[in-house]
Amino acid sequence: MSELRWNPVLEEWVITATHRQERTFFPPPDYDPLAPTKPGGFPTEIPAPTYEIVVFENKFPSLQRKAPFPAVNGVELMPVLPAQGICEVVCYTPEYEAELATQPVRKIEELIYVWTDRFEELGAYDFVRYVYIFENKGKEIGVTLSHPHGQIYAFPFIPPIPARELRAAREHFRATGRDLIGDVLEQELADGRRLVAQNSHFVAVVPFFARYPYEVHILPRAPRTALPDFSEEEKHGLATILKVVMEKYNHLWNRSMPYIMLMHQRPTDGTSADYGYYRFHIEFYPPYRTPDKLKYLAGSEAGAGTFINDTLPEMTAQALRETAPHS
Repeated sequence: MSELRWNPVLEEWVITATHRQERTFFPPPDYDPLAPTKPGGFPTEIPAPTYEIVVFENKFPSLQRKAPFPAVNGVELMPVLPAQGICEVVCYTPEYEAELATQPVRKIEELIYVWTDRFEELGAYDFVRYVYIFENKGKEIGVTLSHPHGQIYAFPFIPPIPARELRAAREHFRATGRDLIGDVLEQELADGRRLVAQNSHFVAVVPFFARYPYEVHILPRAPRTALPDFSEEEKHGLATILKVVMEKYNHLWNRSMPYIMLMHQRPTDGTSADYGYYRFHIEFYPPYRTPDKLKYLAGSEAGAGTFINDTLPEMTAQALRETAPHS
């Protein structure tokens, strides 16, 4: 059972998805459901002996193409809707012990083309308003499968955080005639202290307003609103800087760094709205503040929405910048 319940106090939708309680929880490597199906072996989610990159619909989706009728009736103040949408799993490699950071740039570039394809196909559905591409990496983040993979949610609404970004960017454009994220990038380049890595098409920074100690944003130099806007050269540049950032994370403390990686792009709401004031970007949220201390979201963050960063962005950026991306 899954449904959308409206929270009128925060003005946002909450998804209930009770069937997800039954999803697979850290199976042993011999029973990896995201591995290829070997001849004579147990059938996995992927009915092929090997693969490069594979995408399939989540077996335990929060959103469903044919969403069931809600379990309860809503009221005018708190309406309820079917949780219609699509949830996909993206497996990067058949190797159980691998991770995205260990893949060659060529493979990451191929993944960017896969992400672009899914953005376009899922965004074309009339019930999809926002395509959200992300990866949860590590037990600390709450993943239940160790096999390297990411996810894609095709939402029937624009989620709250992208909606807030879009609103801020729109208001900034109306006031200045410039795009907000472009202005943030200009300030970070002028200051320089929070830069982590850069190439001819992208810049990675610990932003001035970082909420997590080692939060990194990857910003395009050109005003692009979504993955389909990028040229082949830009996609190669994105693959290159993604690998650099992920390798820096892993070599910072000589361990595989958990993180949430997410993409914010223009909505796919089928309207004639021009989102030229908005700029695509990728954000990384690692949960550690030191090698052995987690950054917990406690009362101030979870209840008030006010983050407390125990570090200075200038110092964490310097640590990442000075960490060699290659071992």
